[in-house]
Amino acid sequence: MNRIKSHLLLYLLPLMSIGSLSSQSQKVLFDHDGGIDDLLSLLILTQIPDVEIVGVCVTPADCFIEDATESTLKILNLTGNESVPVAKGIVRPVNPFPKEWRAQPMVVNAFPRMLLTQENDQQISNLPAHAFIEQQLDAATDPVTVLITGPCSNLTGALESNPALKTKIKEVVWMGGAVDVGGNVATYHHNTSAEWNAYWDPAATKTLFSFGLDIQLIPLDVTNQVPVNKPFLQRLAQHFDNPLADLASQFWATTLNTIPGYEYTYFMWDVLATSYLGIPQAFTSESIELAVKTDTPEAGRTVRSPGSQQWIKVAKQVDVDQFYDYIIGLLAK
Repeated sequence: MNRIKSHLLLYLLPLMSIGSLSSQSQKVLFDHDGGIDDLLSLLILTQIPDVEIVGVCVTPADCFIEDATESTLKILNLTGNESVPVAKGIVRPVNPFPKEWRAQPMVVNAFPRMLLTQENDQQISNLPAHAFIEQQLDAATDPVTVLITGPCSNLTGALESNPALKTKIKEVVWMGGAVDVGGNVATYHHNTSAEWNAYWDPAATKTLFSFGLDIQLIPLDVTNQVPVNKPFLQRLAQHFDNPLADLASQFWATTLNTIPGYEYTYFMWDVLATSYLGIPQAFTSESIELAVKTDTPEAGRTVRSPGSQQWIKVAKQVDVDQFYDYIIGLLAK
């Protein structure tokens, strides 16, 4: 055993997923798009009790795919999830994320703990992400929860190819949309009414809503309630001697200059969506008939549409204290 591997084993046990998986474990297929909050969501997902990750997809949206795949594999290694298959997306954006945002995984891959961790390329599926999702759902013997923290294009593509697989999906939990609040897309030919994940591929968003799935939307309406703020980071810093808390603290520290403060506040968009799997009772949702706009200047906008019969559960409120306590608890164990 080489020295690097011996060194990593010192950290492996405290980073392993909490508890043993039971027969009642929640089967989760996770599709993310490689941003800082996506990678933090993966860290957190590995720590939620009784969650079995059946696969991870990386969408080339808020990332450059190779860097984000490397980050994903290393996080799975660090948390004892080397057997989880990973698929890379090949869907092209309609509206690409800004390039300066997409470099985030390159930064986190340079952190000391990440540099000392080897990625296992054998975990990478030879199927593109949409075909991988189709394969995983087809093989599932129990209903699968699909967690999406990036655009929904891969899932939409899988279901367009094989609509019968809808019966294999227990629930879709998606960080996307902005219903009764303004969006966060500030770019040419847009009126700022849309959220970025929905805007990346507006047609895919519209199609997802048409499938009749059980969708729990975690939109900006609720993520706006949970900023990445200094009091939270100070609480987390108290647990710096815990490898997972220390790594998460470093990840979040990079968000302070990722998006200029005069334009945006960095919120726990994807982390909040991921926490829903562990503390659904902390959320208050409203069932709303929603439609999706696909044309300029409001492409990607998710709007109330009475009579559309496209009922979506939309999170409107979260117990903020319970959420922050829950995340600290998972990372500090």
